[in-house]
Parts: sequence; C-alpha cells; structure tokens
Amino acid sequence: MNHFTAILLSALLTVGIGRAQGSPATNPAEEPQKAQEERIRKLEEEVQALKAAQTAPKTEPTQLGGAGGSAAKALNPDISLNGDFRGSIGRNEVRPVPGLEMHEAELGLQSVIDPYSRGDVFLSFGESGVSVEEAFVTLTALPGGFVAKVGKMRAAFGKVNATHNHALSWTDRPLVTENLVNGEDGINDMGLSVSRILPAPGDLFLEATGQVYRGDSGVVFTSSRKNDLSYVGHLRGYKDLTENTNLEIGYSYAQGHNELGHDFLTRLHGIDMSLRWKPLRRSIYNSLLWRSEFVWSQRDQLPTQQKSFGLYSSLDYRLDQRWTVGTRFDWSQRATASNQLDRGGSATLTYWLSEFSQVRGQYRFVRYDGRHDASELRLQLIFVMGAHGAHPF
Repeated sequence: MNHFTAILLSALLTVGIGRAQGSPATNPAEEPQKAQEERIRKLEEEVQALKAAQTAPKTEPTQLGGAGGSAAKALNPDISLNGDFRGSIGRNEVRPVPGLEMHEAELGLQSVIDPYSRGDVFLSFGESGVSVEEAFVTLTALPGGFVAKVGKMRAAFGKVNATHNHALSWTDRPLVTENLVNGEDGINDMGLSVSRILPAPGDLFLEATGQVYRGDSGVVFTSSRKNDLSYVGHLRGYKDLTENTNLEIGYSYAQGHNELGHDFLTRLHGIDMSLRWKPLRRSIYNSLLWRSEFVWSQRDQLPTQQKSFGLYSSLDYRLDQRWTVGTRFDWSQRATASNQLDRGGSATLTYWLSEFSQVRGQYRFVRYDGRHDASELRLQLIFVMGAHGAHPF
C-alpha cells in the first residue's frame, strides 16, 4: 500500500506545483495541466482496482466431484511391496534351500472399485520368475448378507494355507502343509468364493465359506478334464473368552481330482484352533498366540485308498515391543505313503526394527522318514513399503 500511496502523492504534488505556476484558463499553458489531471485520474483508478483485487476473496481451485486434491488419490490403488530375503546355514539333503536368496518380493495393488466391490492383486517376484499369487474382486453388496470373491485366490482351508509368506511367524511352512496341502503354494487356484455370517447364540461369531475352483493346485489337485472342479468349505467360530483373550476354531474340507486321472479323488479334512491373549493396554508389548492345525488326507490311488495324517502346534510370545520368541512342533505322514513319517521342531526369535520391518532367526530340526536328519539355522529379513491392507484375522 505504501508504494501506491507514494505514487499518488507524487502525482498530486506535481499537479499542485503546476497549478501554482500556471496561468489563467485562457492561457495556452492550461493544456499541459489538464493532461496532468487526466493522468492522476487514471492513476487513482488503477490504485483502486489493485486495492479491490487484494481484498477480494480467493477463488478455490476446481474440484473433481467435490473431492478436490484427494480425487487424484481416489482414482489410484494402494500400492505396497513386501520383501522377503532369506539365508540358511546347516544341512538338509531331503528338501534343501539356497544359502542366500531373494525368496519373494510381493507387489500388492488394492483398491475400492465402487460402492459394490473392491479389487486385490498380488504379484510375486522371485528368483524363478513372476507369478500371480492372488488376483480377485470382492463383491461386498450382495443381497442376503453374502460376500463373494471371483478370481485367483488362496483357498480358505485352515490358517496357514490362506496366509502370505511375509505374514507367517516362521521362515518356512509346517511339515503337514508341505506333505499334504501342496507346500508354499497351497490350494491356490482360479475360482469363486461365497461367504456369509451365520446367526449364532450369545456373542459367538460364525462364518461359513464355500468355494469352487478350476481344479489345479500343484500336487494336491490336478484337473484332467474341463469339469474336474475342486471344492473347499470352511466353517469358523470366534468367541471372546475375556477382555484380553479370544478363541477361534475352524473346520475345513477340500475335494478334487489328483494327477492319476478323472476317477481318482483326494479329500482333505482340517481342524484349526487359535487361542490369542492380547491385553488391550499392553498389546504392543506383550501378547501370546497358540495355534494348531490337524489335517487328514484320503487319496485315491492304486492299489487302494491312502490315508495320511499330519499336524503342527506353535506358540508365539511377544516379550516386549521389539522381541518375540516362538516354538513349533511338526508331525506329518506323506500323502502318497503313510508309512513315511516326518517329524521335527523349530525355535524362532524375531526382532522388530519397526512395524514395517523385522529380522527373524529360526533353528529347525527335522527327521525325514525316520532316517534322514536335517539341522538348519534359517535367517529372514522382511520389510514392507507402501500401504498394505490388513490380512484376515
């Protein structure tokens, strides 16, 4: 404002001087004076216009659908990357692993598509190549309280099968998973899933899930015809025992054709149990998770049906905000030969650098088929980049 005022005073002073030195109206020298007055009038108009522009309210930027700058974010999915680096020291001649490896880099793309659906895509990058771990659309607004998923996804068979590598409490998967449920890949196929919360007494939570798949899940299910579908069902119940303790129990069933042909089926029965203790006021410092799974396999093969059984039981305790200790017991027969028995145990120690990264060490001893001993120290570094959605509870 001082700048404009100085211009105005200077102009007025010039006019005043001109008037003091001017001549009568009839004098020809009156013309320059009129020109000066005209200039002052224009300067006054410019000053007033600048003042009005400074005091006028600022115009808001154009908004997209009322969302403003957030609209750009709304059109893009949440992107995350989970890294899983592993190392191994020791001896395992039956199922060896590399001394050092980038086991997996999982790229996740997750977003709400519209008010009726959301999409989840997980791509797995490893030393052996790139694969689609999961890619499905969830329909959340179906009538009758149903929720459906369509696409490639991990089957709802127990707990470990549906869990991604970076969300496990160990560097490996239990022997029962390796022997009876297709190992790390598990039951993972293109299909359709429908689930619904069931009415239950009291504060008991019940959920039923039914799934139909194409029929190809590694060595556990193999489709030789177009209609060789596989089926998975899961019923789980959840209950809060106290303010800090809850119990979850589930039953799973899976059926599909195996690699011997259309007339040969494999049936799996599973029971999973999870007991959690997590005090509300100290949940980041102390917690306990006891989890067990039991799997029965009935496999059609020549000369007769093969029946096998396996289980694991694990206990994880969080000592404080950084350290977690755990142990796991494994016992499992082979799917194709129940007289072959593998058993072993593990002890884990996990250090949380932050909620986005952790370092884990696991000592693992396994006796394969009662004859071959494997003793290993496995190391793991896991990190998370970006916005990664929560895994199922």
